[in-house]
Amino acid sequence: MKHIITLVALLMLTQVSFAQNYNDLKILFADENYEKLVKEAEKYNDNDATKYDPAPYIWAAKGLYAISLSGNDDEKFDNAFKDGITFLSKGIKYDLKKNDGQEMEEHAEFIETYQMALYTRINNELLINSYKKAYSWCVKYKKISQETTGINFVIGACKYNDGDRSSSRTAWQEADESLKAITDISDWSEADKNILKLGIIKTAQTYKETMQMDLAKSTLNSVAHWFEEDEDFQAQYDEIVNG
Repeated sequence: MKHIITLVALLMLTQVSFAQNYNDLKILFADENYEKLVKEAEKYNDNDATKYDPAPYIWAAKGLYAISLSGNDDEKFDNAFKDGITFLSKGIKYDLKKNDGQEMEEHAEFIETYQMALYTRINNELLINSYKKAYSWCVKYKKISQETTGINFVIGACKYNDGDRSSSRTAWQEADESLKAITDISDWSEADKNILKLGIIKTAQTYKETMQMDLAKSTLNSVAHWFEEDEDFQAQYDEIVNG
């Protein structure tokens, strides 16, 4: 009987260890079995013992992102890209609360990949002056980034150009205030840097178009030292500040 109890205990410990390492999810991802990966990750998310563990949410997001690129025609994955953001944002939330960002560090490359995909969508919508759609992607970007300054500048420009002056003022005030506390962006993701540059440029352009040239110049000058080698930024700087 003692041997049986010991064996059962060992099996339970093995199962717990397997669950904590989430090797099953890692294997499914490596095998590119993304649909099953999402399904198995959701089981952990629904389990009381693991529903606050960040890893399964992030693995679910990785599966959904891969599905969004695969051309999968299963209607249950029609919103795979957006659903992935929901899972990723929960994973980040629980990771910051429980693990001080350890999972985020492990999956930093994937998180930046998702951020860059969102940055591209935001930029593309702004290129055609589709401010409502750009704003909707901004909201999602904000869920998976810890650097909110840049995205608030973008939101301010979106809201202003969409006729919501009150919301634009609030977003710009938040962005301006948080920018004062930033001394270095070298450790930011490339996506966060791109978003900051985009937000500053779009905000400066909006100020210029509304004859607020002093604000346009000061906005560009506030970050000019970080983008001295950036051609897009320098083109706008020369046009507005040196023009």
